[in-house]
Amino acid sequence: MKQPIPQLALADYRPVSKLVTRQSTITTPRFPVFDAHNHLGQFGGGWDKRPADALLARLDEAHVTHYVDLDGGWGEDILDHRLKTFKDVAPDRFILFGSPNWQLWQSAGNGFAELSAKLLRAQVGRGAEGLKIWKDFGLHVKDQHGTLVTIDDARLDPLWAVVADLKIPVLIHIADPVAFFDRLDASNERWDELHAHPDWQFPSPPFPSFNALIEAFARLVEKWPAITFIGAHVGCYAENLGWVSALLDRCPNLIIDFSARISELGRQPYSARRFFERYSDRILFGIDAGPDLATYHTYYRFLETDDEYFNYSADGVPEQGRWQIYGLNLPEPVLENIYNKNAAALFKRKITC
Repeated sequence: MKQPIPQLALADYRPVSKLVTRQSTITTPRFPVFDAHNHLGQFGGGWDKRPADALLARLDEAHVTHYVDLDGGWGEDILDHRLKTFKDVAPDRFILFGSPNWQLWQSAGNGFAELSAKLLRAQVGRGAEGLKIWKDFGLHVKDQHGTLVTIDDARLDPLWAVVADLKIPVLIHIADPVAFFDRLDASNERWDELHAHPDWQFPSPPFPSFNALIEAFARLVEKWPAITFIGAHVGCYAENLGWVSALLDRCPNLIIDFSARISELGRQPYSARRFFERYSDRILFGIDAGPDLATYHTYYRFLETDDEYFNYSADGVPEQGRWQIYGLNLPEPVLENIYNKNAAALFKRKITC
């Protein structure tokens, strides 16, 4: 007699792979690590509320020699607190970024760019070493008339001119995964993630399309060749390495990090390995998850091994998508560039083993 098929909610589906494959554990990376994309505040696990010694001990355990905190621009008092708490304790080890205060556009009006440029000079004067542009730019930031500001808005030219003059890098996050801009239906591969975080969905309208955002980002990078742009999360388009490659080829002032995107890279391991080898001198390491040991170890495994079909998340069901990833098994010269040499050159630091 045919047995009835039980009904099962997708959220309760947790398949266990029956593949018998190598399960490597990499706790010590091949080279010291320069983490060029991370956080100390809310997105970094609240380490800004803990003693600096505790953070330094955690970084030592992870073999991380330098740490870039991108949260410093969330208010001048926050930047000053981070400078005093961390940079004053270990000035060579921490790099802090400032950010524009977009809310000032409402009161400053057409003078916003000049005001932001002045504030940025002050941030750098106090110790900030870069400018972080968050994804609200292009999605939420509005001018004094309530009009959405485009990423390549010419009114911001005075700010970009000062960035070029200061010779600081801009780490810019424009657009989230492509599926965040698609309809949330049965075909959306980020179903679980978007249901867990409904505010991460950006349907068009009312938001700009993904293509509009990414093309405006490309125009901005092309317009300012004197500025070193760090395209966060594989240039914000990890799903299309061909597009990112073309932009890298056109714009020698662009470098990228791959923070929070091994889920995308690891499911296209052949293309990703070729990409890492071709652009090994233009890729920065970063995990975007706070100083989390398990995440560091997963990234080391992804870069260094040829392990097959493993979970990129510590959770049973990976949140970013219901798939597994493959290791890239990168050669040592590529690993050294990505782990530390590229970032050390950018931020003018020395790496000691």
